[in-house]
Amino acid sequence: MSQRDTLVHLFAGGCGGTVGAILTCPLEVVKTRLQSSSVTLYISDVHLNTVNCASVNRVARVSPGPLHCLKVILQKEGPRSLFRGLGPNLVGVAPSRAIYFAAYSSCKERLNKVFAADSTQVHMISAGAAGFTAITATNPIWLIKTRLQLDARNRGEKRMNAFECIRRVYNADGLKGFYRGMSASYAGISETVIHFVIYESIKRKLLEQKNASAIEDEDESVKDPSDFVGLMLAAATSKTCATTIAYPHEVVRTRLREEGTKYKAFFQTLSLVVKEEGYGSLYRGLTTHLVRQIPNTAIMMSTYEVVVYLLNG
Repeated sequence: MSQRDTLVHLFAGGCGGTVGAILTCPLEVVKTRLQSSSVTLYISDVHLNTVNCASVNRVARVSPGPLHCLKVILQKEGPRSLFRGLGPNLVGVAPSRAIYFAAYSSCKERLNKVFAADSTQVHMISAGAAGFTAITATNPIWLIKTRLQLDARNRGEKRMNAFECIRRVYNADGLKGFYRGMSASYAGISETVIHFVIYESIKRKLLEQKNASAIEDEDESVKDPSDFVGLMLAAATSKTCATTIAYPHEVVRTRLREEGTKYKAFFQTLSLVVKEEGYGSLYRGLTTHLVRQIPNTAIMMSTYEVVVYLLNG
């Protein structure tokens, strides 16, 4: 891969990640709140009958759904809270996606000389290596983003900014504090691998169909809008499958990144969540995550493909 090709993939990956992050930020805030241990809302005015048939009030604990969570955020914190963490997200998403796509393309090119070109092994190893590289390089940014998204303040209260968050993390845990949740992110590489294997397979089938159609029509194979729609559908399909299978690591990662948390390690957190809240809690926020990830991934991948296509002429 030439230096120009590497730069093209870096720029295209950054553009795709940035566009997707901006458009789907509110959904990510709701998802992160649902995944956290503080998701249980305390609702007052629940009337219970005592033995003497006297009506009393009690504070009840309920686990809200996505719409309830969204409503509470809007009522108590205001619309701006739906974009909490967007700053670190924008700072991190471009380099993260750029590093990911550059590492993926570079690794795939090298592995194509070792294994059968564009085989399943090539895509799996390339996706895994790219995910590991991007996670290691950018974990501190995502930790700050998660802390900001979990910082619930009522209207009028001073909100914690990114610099204050960085100071609090460093004072509490030192430099190692910025790498909390990285073990869960490494576990999440399995999602990335599954995603790209399915995506590349669908993409290859679409290309074969396109080339076959071009041969029959005796016409040049030129990209048109329908090709990009096909890529968006391929990205959405592959991400849905991968996310559903690997989702528990998302909940574990959010718990590990909470401030002053009792969660210390990946497997300890996994077992503790199941013990205290049941297996269902490992999929809390999945619906919101899918609603966010499907359009986000489709936008990201299609933007990436469009930018690469335009820059390569």
